[in-house]
Amino acid sequence: MIRNALTAAALAALALTATACNTVDGIGDDIKSVGQAGKRAID
Repeated sequence: MIRNALTAAALAALALTATACNTVDGIGDDIKSVGQAGKRAID
């Protein structure tokens, strides 16, 4: 029973970590897009 709980907790932590990485990556893409738009506006 304890082993099942630890396995479930480990899988949940892995899922949250993977989701966080995707979110940070998406924010990076958004920032990059804004920077490129600003550069085009200046040129």
